[in-house]
Amino acid sequence: MRIDIISAVPQLLESPLNHSIIKRAKEKGVVEINIVNLHDYGKGKFRHIDDYGFGGDSGMVIMPEPLYNAITDLTERRKYDYVIYTSPDGEILDQPMANSLSCAENIIILCGHYKGIDHRIREHLITKEISIGNYVLSGGELAAAVITDAIVRLIPGAMSDETSALSDSFQDDLLAPPIYTRPADFRGWKVPEVLLSGNPKLIKEWQEAQALERTKRLRPDLLKK
Repeated sequence: MRIDIISAVPQLLESPLNHSIIKRAKEKGVVEINIVNLHDYGKGKFRHIDDYGFGGDSGMVIMPEPLYNAITDLTERRKYDYVIYTSPDGEILDQPMANSLSCAENIIILCGHYKGIDHRIREHLITKEISIGNYVLSGGELAAAVITDAIVRLIPGAMSDETSALSDSFQDDLLAPPIYTRPADFRGWKVPEVLLSGNPKLIKEWQEAQALERTKRLRPDLLKK
């Protein structure tokens, strides 16, 4: 998979995309991540990418020309499954969406910034808008990092134990059951006996019951699905 991320502040993406699972996935050739500096497509000597919005509202808006040129430069080289815009009014990112996106071959993620982007780009070039929650960030870079992380960890070969991702919370619309490790007794706080039983059937039944109970108690909205 190839992910091209267009950003007005590419420095914000350096750390999230160069450590842990994403770093290993890149080193193994599982994913290629390319950061595009939107200022490279800016106008004039100072590479301007923003201007005041029509209508007198406060805040700067990213102009259409740099965005058009950046996206066109990429799409003329290869075919993309999605051109994604990180937006507060986009579809909320969830596990089924991450599962679907992980099957794509090429993706563009455009990070919003300032007040937002010229709406004509959203109308004519963006194919999918994604939000990571009902709140506003200073820019879309952190959202792009979240989307990328959620996708990459699902790509075969990204994780050393590929079955681990399949047992994560939300994969079956349930929260994950409690997990424990050694020692079995820490300060008198003991691991449930069933997990020490060595009986896979009993352990599986306990995990399923715990997942259902935790979901009912903590996220009952998930059960409505």
